[in-house]
Amino acid sequence: MNWSILQNKNEYERALQRIEALSQNPPALKSDEGQELLLLGFLTDQYEEKEFPIQNPDPIDAIKVRMEQLGLSVHDLLNIFGDRGTASKVLNRQRNLSLAMIRMLEHRLSLPASLLIQTASAKRYSIKKKEKSLQLHEPRAKYKKKG
Repeated sequence: MNWSILQNKNEYERALQRIEALSQNPPALKSDEGQELLLLGFLTDQYEEKEFPIQNPDPIDAIKVRMEQLGLSVHDLLNIFGDRGTASKVLNRQRNLSLAMIRMLEHRLSLPASLLIQTASAKRYSIKKKEKSLQLHEPRAKYKKKG
């Protein structure tokens, strides 16, 4: 069969079925079937990247998960954040990571800087901003002057 760029789900599923069939008895790499298997692997990979993109996790969530994996507490990272208050603000998304923090976290937690550079979840920031704006704009109680 002649294969080309996968355009839809049906073509993708046919390619997966063919990959499975070829994988039952793996062909020699340089054979026609081996080359077909390599091509199908490439084509399905391209289709999956386009149709099912994987987004990087939120940087704060990644920090928290990695801290848990390594058995670290906030206290263990105070040299990175500076003090407990700053650490709390960063981990609660009230303050962004600084470039210095990103560099140190990359080294200490073995997280890629490209992950840490991202803005933390915008939804969470906008919700907090909405909550603050609601608090600021709530009607104030009116007091009558006595006397």
